Amino acid sequence: MATIATGVYHRTYASELALRHTRVEYVRLALAALVLVLLPFFATPYWMTVANQIGIAVVGAIGLNILVGYTGQISLGTGGFLAVGAYTSGILVARLGVPTIVAVVVAVLVTALVGGFFGLPALRLKGLYLAIATIASQVIILYVVRTWEVVTGGTDSLVVPPPDLFGFQFDSNFRWYWIIMACAALAAMAARNLFRVGLGRAFMAIRDQDIAAESIGIDVVRYKLLAFAVSSGFIGLAGALTAHYRNIVTWERFTLEVSILYLAMIIVGGLGSVAGSVYGATFMIVVPAWITQFAQDVRGQLALLSRQLPAIQLGVFGLIIVLFLLFEPRGLNRIWQRVKDYFRLWPFRY
Repeated sequence: MATIATGVYHRTYASELALRHTRVEYVRLALAALVLVLLPFFATPYWMTVANQIGIAVVGAIGLNILVGYTGQISLGTGGFLAVGAYTSGILVARLGVPTIVAVVVAVLVTALVGGFFGLPALRLKGLYLAIATIASQVIILYVVRTWEVVTGGTDSLVVPPPDLFGFQFDSNFRWYWIIMACAALAAMAARNLFRVGLGRAFMAIRDQDIAAESIGIDVVRYKLLAFAVSSGFIGLAGALTAHYRNIVTWERFTLEVSILYLAMIIVGGLGSVAGSVYGATFMIVVPAWITQFAQDVRGQLALLSRQLPAIQLGVFGLIIVLFLLFEPRGLNRIWQRVKDYFRLWPFRY
C-alpha cells in the first residue's frame, strides 16, 4: 500500500540543518531564480527602477530583522544607519578616489561600529524606552550630517560618480540590477546561515528571554552589542548601494519616515524570518509604485486621484500595517507557510 507523507520529519541532525528539505522547495527556488534572471529583459524602465529599489530594501530589511525579529531589540534608527553607509562610501569615492568595492566594505564596517555604539542603551533599556533611544540615534546622525559641512557637505547634495567595476561602468538600471540582486542574495544567504551557528542562536535566546539566556552562559551584553553591529552592517551595505545607485546622497533620503518604512517591511513580511524580510520589502515597495503608476495612467480621467496621490499612499501604507497587526501579526511569511502546508498535507487537515 502506498504511503502518503503528512509532514517533514528528520531522522538525522544533517537533515534538520539542511536549508531545503523537499524537492518542491528546490523547484520553487529554481523558478524564483529563473524569474529574477529573466525579469530585466522584459521589465519596463519604470519597473526596473522599482526592482532595484526592492533589492536594496531587501538588504536593509534583513539587517533590521536580525535586530528586531531575531534579537528582540526594537529600533527606529534605520534611516540614520543608512545615512552612515551612504555618506561613508560616497565620500571615500567622490573625494578620496577610493575604489568602489573598498569604499563599500569600509562603509559596512563603519556603520557596524556606529550601530554598536548606539546599541549601548540596549544594555539598560527595553521596549518603548529602547525605541525612543534609537530615535535619538536617528536625530543625532542626521544632525551631524547636516552640520558637519567640511566632511558631508551639510545640506548640499553629495555627487557620487558611477562606479567602474571590471571595466564596466554601471550607469544603467540593467547593469545595476545584477549587482544589487547579487548583494541581496548574498545578504539573504549570510543571514540564513547566521542563525545556524552559535552567534545567531544566542541572538534568538536573548529574544526569547534574556535572563534565561544569561543563566545558561550567554554574555548578554556582548551579544546585544553584536546584534546592533551586525544589523547595522547590513543596513550600511544598503546605504552604500543607495549612494552609488542614485549617484546623489542627500540627508532627505534618510529621515524618520524611512526608518518607519523599514520597520513596516519586517512587520508586514514577518518578524524573525529572512524570507519575510524579502516579502515585506517587495510588498512595501511595489504597492506605492503600483499606486503611482495607476495614478499616472488615469490622470486624464481622474485628476482628483492624481492630486491626492501622496495622501492615498500614506493611507494605504497605514491601513496595510493595521490590517496585518490585527489579522496576521506574523506577516506574509506566515501566510505563505500556511499555503505551502495546505498543499503539502492535503487532504489531511493536521
